[in-house]
Amino acid sequence: MSSKRERNDRKRAFSGRPKGPPHGPQKAAATGPDAGRTRRADGDRAARGRVDPDHLLWGRHPVLAALANPARRGMGRLIATPERAAEIEDGGLAPHGHRAEVMDGAEIARMLPPGAVHQGFVFKVAPLEGVPLSELADPAQGVIVMLDQITDPQNVGAIFRSALAFGARGVVVQDRHSPALAGALAKAAVGATERLLHARVTNLSRALETLAEAGWRAVGLDGSTDVDLADALDGGPTVLIMGSEGDGIRRLVAEHCDVLARIPMPGGFESLNVSNAAAVALYEATRPRRGT
Repeated sequence: MSSKRERNDRKRAFSGRPKGPPHGPQKAAATGPDAGRTRRADGDRAARGRVDPDHLLWGRHPVLAALANPARRGMGRLIATPERAAEIEDGGLAPHGHRAEVMDGAEIARMLPPGAVHQGFVFKVAPLEGVPLSELADPAQGVIVMLDQITDPQNVGAIFRSALAFGARGVVVQDRHSPALAGALAKAAVGATERLLHARVTNLSRALETLAEAGWRAVGLDGSTDVDLADALDGGPTVLIMGSEGDGIRRLVAEHCDVLARIPMPGGFESLNVSNAAAVALYEATRPRRGT
C-alpha cells in the first residue's frame, strides 16, 4: 500500500504541477546567475529601441510649440498616439504641414529615456541651431540672459521658461558647455526653447565685448558681493550673467562684467537654485523703474 505522500506525489506528476514548494525552483531561476543575463538582455533590447534624446522632443507643450515654429517647416518625424494624432489633425495644430505617424503609447515610451512623460507626443528632430549674436544685440534694449557653464538640462530649461515669461530678448549659451535644447531640457522649458531666440557662442568673454560695443551693460550674479541687484540695475539694456551653482561665474567672464550683484536674502538662507535665482533676477531686471 502506498503512503499518503506517495499518492500526493503521483497526483502532482499527472496534474503537471511541480513537486516541492510552489515558489522554490521558480524563485531560484529568477534570482540565479542566468537571471542577470536575462535582465541585461531585456535592458539591451529596450535601449536599442531608444533614440538619442538630443534629437527628441516629447510632451504636449514642447512638441506643439515646435510644430508651430516656422523654423521647423519640413523638418523631423512626428509621432503620436491615435488620440493625439487625431487632435493634431482636427485642431490644425501642425500649421507647417507635419503629418503624425501613429504609434501606441507603450511603443513611444520605449523610444525615450526611462521615466520620460510623453503625453502621447514625440517629435524626432535636430535641435535648433540658434541665431547670430548680432541678432540679439541689435537693437540694444531689454534683457539678455547669458549662461556660464550651466549644464543641468532641468535648470537650463527652467531658465528659458522664465526668460520667455519675463520678456527677455533671448539667451546666450556656450557651444561646448551647454546641453542641447531638446529632450528633458525642452520638456522643462514647456515650449520656450521654440519661442525664444538663443545664440551659441564659442567664447563668453568675447561675446560680452561684442554686446558692450552694441550698448549692453553686463551684470553678473555673485552671492559674495555687497551690491544688491536692484542697485546694480539702471533700466538700460542689460545682460544678466548666471554662473553654475558650484563655481559661479568664471573669473574671465566676471572681469568682463560692468558690475557683480547679489540677490539679497533676508531669510538668511545661503543660496537659491540657479533657475530660481534667474527668475528672481529677471523679474527685478524687467520691472519698470522710476525715471526710465
